[in-house]
This record gives sequence, C-alpha cells and structure tokens, in this order.
Amino acid sequence: MATARPTFGAFNQGVIPTIACFIDKTAKTPLGVELGALVAAMQLYVNQHVAPVWGTPAKLVKSTGFIKDAWAVVFLDDADQPGALAYHDLTPDGLPLSKVFVRTTINNGDLVSVSTSHELVEMLVDPAINIMTTGPDSKATYAYETADPVEALTFKVNDIPMSDFVYPAYFEIFRKPGSVKFDHLNKVNKPFQILSGGYQIVFKNGKWTQIFSSASKKKSFAQEDRRGHRSTVRRFKKRERTSESEIRRRQGRR
Repeated sequence: MATARPTFGAFNQGVIPTIACFIDKTAKTPLGVELGALVAAMQLYVNQHVAPVWGTPAKLVKSTGFIKDAWAVVFLDDADQPGALAYHDLTPDGLPLSKVFVRTTINNGDLVSVSTSHELVEMLVDPAINIMTTGPDSKATYAYETADPVEALTFKVNDIPMSDFVYPAYFEIFRKPGSVKFDHLNKVNKPFQILSGGYQIVFKNGKWTQIFSSASKKKSFAQEDRRGHRSTVRRFKKRERTSESEIRRRQGRR
C-alpha cells in the first residue's frame, strides 16, 4: 500500500510538538529509572531549563508506540545493526525521532536519563539536524549540537540526572570570555569552548568530523557505538524513512 512521503527539511517550531516516549516492544533492558518518572523529569527539564533559554517548548507523553503527528523518543536495547540505519532520525510521519540504546548506554558506563536528555535538548534546538554556524576556525562550520561540548556534566531534575547544555551565546563568536552565561551549569567560559569529556561536530574540507576536548576523549569516542546518534546522522547526505512494515514489525503489529 502506498504511503505518503515524509517532509524532509526544517520543522515548524512555531507549533509546540508532542513527543511520544516509549520502550520498543523488542527491548528487554531496564532503563534504570521508571519510564513515567523519566518522562516527568524531562518535562520539567524542558519547561524550567531548556525552553526559557532556547524558546523550544514541548509536551512529552508516555506512550506504547508512535503517535500520529508527534515526534518520538524510543528506547531500544542495542545500537542498530548495519543496514538498519534507514529510520535513525525520522518517525513514520517524517518527524524528529531520537533513539536511545539502553544496553549500549549502560555498557558504556553512562546513565540512560543523561543520554536521553542529551538527545532531547539537541532534537528540540535543531530538529532537522541542519543548523550550522561559523566559529573560531574560518575554514569550518560548526553544528548546532547543544549537549556535545558539555556532555560529561549533569544536574538533577526530580532527583534524576539530566544533561548539561549550552546556551545560544555559546555559538556567538563575538562574545568575550566570561561576559555572559554560555551553558546551563555555568562551566563554559567562552564561545565554542569544549569541556573535558566533550566534543564538537564540524564540517571542514568537504566532510564532517569531530573536535575533541582531549586525546583520551577522542580514543573513547572511537570505541563507542554511535550508530543512530546525531554525530552519525550528520554524515548522511540523504536520509531515508522507515518502511511502514518495518515500523509495524518493531512494534509487534501485523
């Protein structure tokens, strides 16, 4: 049966999105926190911390699967296998999708709540994964990834750890060091600074690459399974949607 093609490009941020948060029916690994509690904490994270700074309100809802016309955050066990990346960043309606690989995250020593809030804030600020800006290197353009440069830092919302994130001034090269607030925890001192454990995605010499805070971060990044992550998405010039049959298969529907 023919299905409507999704819209590729910038998404309408004049409309407050609903974001369906659900555990894939194939997933077995515990999140480490009850899903409803995580969704409630992330709603406060958006309402009290992200939206006042970035102007990106959202309504998060706990669900059992994709909701029509809604964005999505889906929890799966493991990073996708080769050949399964076609649905890495779009829902069946062609809207933003964040995937959190629970077992992969835990095996890497990270918290699911931190990984999820990391992807959430980046999805809200740059839903189409296409915003870039100039920066300290005149030969490069910098991706608007709001959690990557500070991804090792966290703070608690409802006693659940959430990811630190940068403020709009972070991407404004004209700002003087210490002149304004550059990230939520106020640990960044100047534009485009990468804190310990962080990195930035840049486009230079015709390809996407990363700038790391240290050699140890570069080494650990290379060892991580980042399939389906935004750092991988930016490498794709052409993105494909999930087939309807694949979505149904993953949700256990016929």
